[in-house]
Amino acid sequence: MSTVSRLLGERIRTYRKMQGITLQELADKIHKSRATVSKYENGEIVLDIQTLYDISNALHLSLSRLSDIRPEPVTASEEEVARLHNQSPFFRARRLYFYYYDGRARRLKDGVIDIQEDVEQPGRYEASLTLASLSESGRSSDTYYAGTVTYSDMLIRFSFINQFNSLEEDLLYIFNPLAATDATNGLICGISSADLMPCAFKCLVTLSPKEPSEELVRSILITKQEWQRCQKLNMLAVNLRQ
Repeated sequence: MSTVSRLLGERIRTYRKMQGITLQELADKIHKSRATVSKYENGEIVLDIQTLYDISNALHLSLSRLSDIRPEPVTASEEEVARLHNQSPFFRARRLYFYYYDGRARRLKDGVIDIQEDVEQPGRYEASLTLASLSESGRSSDTYYAGTVTYSDMLIRFSFINQFNSLEEDLLYIFNPLAATDATNGLICGISSADLMPCAFKCLVTLSPKEPSEELVRSILITKQEWQRCQKLNMLAVNLRQ
C-alpha cells in the first residue's frame, strides 16, 4: 500500500462520511462496485486521474481538495545535523535576534527566535518567533509564531505560522556567513496579517541583541546595488499595466 493511496483513501472516506453518503451511493455515482470503492478508501487500489475526478464530482469537491497531498518534511540525520552545527555559530545557536523595517508603519520591528530539538524526533527542530514594534516609548504589539527549522549547508529555513491567525504562514531564510560575524542577512516572505496580502522583507538576524538605531535601520534597507542586482537576475519583476 503506497502512502499516497492511503492518504487519498482517507480523504475520500472523510468527505463521504461528512456528507452522509454511503459506500454504495458513492459507488453508484461513479459507476463502480461497492467493493472497489471500499478498496479505494483503504488505499488498496491506486486511483487513476479519471476516477479521482469522478469521485471529486460525486462529492462536490474540487480535485485539489482530494489530491493536494504534501510530502513529509525531510529531516537531516543526527550525523548531518552535528556536522552542520559545527560549521557556524548560527547553526549552533538556540536563540537568535530578528530585525526588519516595516515601510508601511515606518518603524523598526524586532523579534526573538527560540530553537529547540524535538525530543521525540532527534534531528528535527522546532522554533518560536515573537515579534514586536520598537519605538522611543519601548516595545509593543507582540505577535507570536511557531514552526519548524530546516538546516542545509548554506541556508537555514524557518517555517512559521501565526498562532493568532493560522492563515498567516511565513518563510524565513537566513544565510550561513562564511566569515566570523555576529549578523547575517535573510529574507522573510508570506502573507501580511494586516491586510492578508503577499509581502517580503529583507531582515537581519543576529547572535546578540542590538539597540535600535539609524545605523541598524540602514543595514536592513535594500541598497541601490541590491535593487539593481535583483532586476538584473530577474529576482523581482514588476509589470505595470498600461
